[in-house]
Amino acid sequence: MRRIAPSPYRCALLTAALAPLVLITGCAEGGGVRVEGTAGTAAVSPSASQRPTPSTKVDPVALLSNDPKVGTDIKRDLKPCAGHEYPIDTSYGYVTGNSVPDVVINVQTCADGLGLGSYVYRMENGEYTDVFGDEQPPVTIEIDKNDLMLTRQVYGPEDKVCCPSGEDVITYHWTGDRFAETSRTHSDYGKKAADG
Repeated sequence: MRRIAPSPYRCALLTAALAPLVLITGCAEGGGVRVEGTAGTAAVSPSASQRPTPSTKVDPVALLSNDPKVGTDIKRDLKPCAGHEYPIDTSYGYVTGNSVPDVVINVQTCADGLGLGSYVYRMENGEYTDVFGDEQPPVTIEIDKNDLMLTRQVYGPEDKVCCPSGEDVITYHWTGDRFAETSRTHSDYGKKAADG
């Protein structure tokens, strides 16, 4: 069997005919060819839509109890409300740019769920380290996209626990070694909301 070498003209026609197929295949959803640049050195956080869980179970009570940065009042009041349920809300997420999920802990009162203290723990050198804490009640924190959002209810002299006059929302962003405030907003609920 004899092989015939294609002419330059045929090569040009074949290349022109196959070019759209290569482009379509390369952009196909769920597969195809993807060309990437060189890998950067910056840490990449998984998307906020993922539900991260740590590789080992985290005991929030032990984290708080053994943390020298946590106030003695918080540690003293860290007791179960009923049975074995502690007044603690624990969540996980990527807020410090780490590849391991951060632990976000809110400590509350048993009676009315008032936020007593809020903390962020980051995995460093194989153990979780306290990198953020706020113990000025009422306070709660949560992860908003890749930022930390702190909410503090504002009470007037006549306000009941159920009915604050307003709230402050402070957003923090991780700078590589600490959280820095990036924005602050205040909402005033007004007299009607306070009475309601």
